[in-house]
Amino acid sequence: MAENIEEFNKFVAENKGKRKFKQTVELAINFKGIDFTKQDNRINLEVRLPNGKGKTVKVAIFSTERGLAEEAKRNGVEVIDGTQIEQLSKDAARLNSLLDYELMAQPNLMPVIAKNLGQFLGPRNKMPKPLLGNVNIANMAAELNKTISLKNRGKNLPTVHCIVGNEDMDASKIYENVREVINTVTKKVGGSHVRSAYVKLTMSKPLKVA
Repeated sequence: MAENIEEFNKFVAENKGKRKFKQTVELAINFKGIDFTKQDNRINLEVRLPNGKGKTVKVAIFSTERGLAEEAKRNGVEVIDGTQIEQLSKDAARLNSLLDYELMAQPNLMPVIAKNLGQFLGPRNKMPKPLLGNVNIANMAAELNKTISLKNRGKNLPTVHCIVGNEDMDASKIYENVREVINTVTKKVGGSHVRSAYVKLTMSKPLKVA
């Protein structure tokens, strides 16, 4: 990772607190020498940010089980009635509201969700994560708050974008998040295929970091 922590700290300090809203910190990675028209070459990764996204996101679960629904509510997770998935697919307002959440689901509901909601949620990286094995709702919700998805923008554009924090976070923690994303992507495509990487706050100019 190019640049250095001191320059990164200075960049964040100079650009934070200048807007009437909390700015997010965003990372863009650009590629070279990869044919993204080939399905196998496309970026489709999940990265766990070591220091989280800098905010608590809303989490919801598709469930038909009473016990699971009660556990979800105890942990601040909204419950979506799994018997209403087909009806939900026909309600544009409710569909759009799902984009504000990180989603999980009972494993047995995944085929129904894919059939009825996949066409809407899939392209938006919002398909629910199945609650598998011994993973409990509280732990899954915590992981969803730290996990980002990376996919190519458009069909074949040689770039990915993601959030790596917000301006209220310590700059060194944002830097660690940036490094984790770049390292994960580099392992996937190889260092020679990473053309450049830039970080910016929502309304700032970008800083080259790789």
